[in-house]
Amino acid sequence: MGDTTRRRTVLAAGAATLAGTVLSGCGSDGGSDAAGYGAGDAGGNAPGTGQGEPSAGAPAGGGTGGGQALAQTSDIPVGGGKVFKDQKVVVTQPMAGQFKAFSATCTHQGCSVASVKDGNIVCPCHQSLFKISDGTVAGGPATRPLAAAKIAVEGDKISLA
Repeated sequence: MGDTTRRRTVLAAGAATLAGTVLSGCGSDGGSDAAGYGAGDAGGNAPGTGQGEPSAGAPAGGGTGGGQALAQTSDIPVGGGKVFKDQKVVVTQPMAGQFKAFSATCTHQGCSVASVKDGNIVCPCHQSLFKISDGTVAGGPATRPLAAAKIAVEGDKISLA
């Protein structure tokens, strides 16, 4: 009877470990996003990062720097933004001349955000809201910010960096 008890104990411990490993993936709010953007700092624009600020050596009104062209600066309303579904990115302009970009993949369950309204990026699946200034959560159920995306602003052109 001692061998049977030991065997059951070992099997129960193994099953508990396996169940814990399998279930650790459940309940996640989307630890990585399908768009492939790094977690980053969710939209901080340090000088020289290429996000939202013309680079010091950029030619005035020059080309797109090799990235995919997204829009004219005039296409992005101040206090709003625009979702680029094909590129899976949303570009915002929180203040005049300040451009930010974020993954268009919601961190809640991976739906694509659909619009920018009242200073927030809106996910239509469960109505998560993200601030246009930094991608942080303004309203759940999402608990994590949108990942920052890199853009280049050269003259009046916005492109993926």
